[in-house]
Amino acid sequence: MIHVCFALYDKTERYSKFTGTTMLSLFENTYSKVVVHLLHDNTLTPENRDKFIYLAGQYNQLVKFYNVDELCADEIGKVYEALPHVSTDRHTIAMFYRFFVTKLMPPNMDKIIYLDSDIIVNLDIAELWHIEPGDKVLGVIPELFNYKTIEAVSWHPTIADGLIKAEDYFNSGVLLINLNAFRNEEKNLWESAKFIGKNPKYMFLDQDILNHCFSTRTLKLPVKFNKFVSSAREENETQVEKEIYHFASRTLNFDTNDPFNLLWMEYFALTPWFEAKTIIQLYECFQLVHIDLKQLMIKVSTAMNGKTRVFFVESQSIDAVKKIFNSQGNEEFIPAEDKNAIANLVYAMGKFHDRKIFFIFSDNFDSLNDVLTQLDFVKDKDFFDGTEFLSEEHGLPLKSHPLIKFM
Repeated sequence: MIHVCFALYDKTERYSKFTGTTMLSLFENTYSKVVVHLLHDNTLTPENRDKFIYLAGQYNQLVKFYNVDELCADEIGKVYEALPHVSTDRHTIAMFYRFFVTKLMPPNMDKIIYLDSDIIVNLDIAELWHIEPGDKVLGVIPELFNYKTIEAVSWHPTIADGLIKAEDYFNSGVLLINLNAFRNEEKNLWESAKFIGKNPKYMFLDQDILNHCFSTRTLKLPVKFNKFVSSAREENETQVEKEIYHFASRTLNFDTNDPFNLLWMEYFALTPWFEAKTIIQLYECFQLVHIDLKQLMIKVSTAMNGKTRVFFVESQSIDAVKKIFNSQGNEEFIPAEDKNAIANLVYAMGKFHDRKIFFIFSDNFDSLNDVLTQLDFVKDKDFFDGTEFLSEEHGLPLKSHPLIKFM
């Protein structure tokens, strides 16, 4: 018997389809008996619950439901106390539900696999299940295995501050949890949660907590168990392999010439969430995109009001941005790849926030947005996501991930 758990927070009632797609890919490729433990809250609707049950039944597998709002109310309260900024667009309370597995699972269960919902399991999960963690708390895939170089992962604040070695820092989207060891770590987890909560620059809340606790007590697993789609694309991989693919950082989109997007679509189309109203929801989302574009134009016009522009962008892209934005000679450019880039940006924003508007071009804009928001800067007033003003004409792919979220 293989035990796998997911965490679900679904205030829009549309996130369940991602968990369902991951679950279906798991069932499609696994020949052993699987029990899925779904850690959810009151945002799980009866309709979506029925779809999960139907999906598991199609494959003669089992899904169990755990309402953490009811079963772990005290623990949830402690999370909000330690990390009051949890409820943001990027962070939801569900990322901490895996911390509660020792309370929710039976005491005789030795281990469990945790999976994020932006994942496709394109292999038999028994390969991962049969790995024994020994005395290690977690089986993990270090981010270095995807990013290849120390420099590529050293931007993580916990690494830059020397809390965690770059070679030990792991992604928390796929975890083999040694429950026998994890049961003894409750105090350690809460102490780390308080520490991370007091340091807003540590932006990957649950992941940074787990790394702070266990980075030196993990079993490092092959990258095939958590292959970043972004990494596969950078390596020009065109062949889908027997791997677990992770669509981290919103890398899933509607470009079906990409084999990894197509892989996700093929699994999604087999779920109970793919239905006639999916097309209608896509049309409604296009309407909202049209409205948002007009509102963005109004926000820019209002925000400028006598202010000058500053561009946060990589040096190699400065000439292109100058041309696209018809930049005048007196406008400032802050190199985004400089080792002190974020510090320079924050300093400039603090000093000139009433005189300048900042246009930010960054692959990690969501994370940077979290940092700036915590420092009381306001998106679409003090700063803008520069890529929102680019199009396919400028070599930028259509950002279709919001459409997938909406449908």
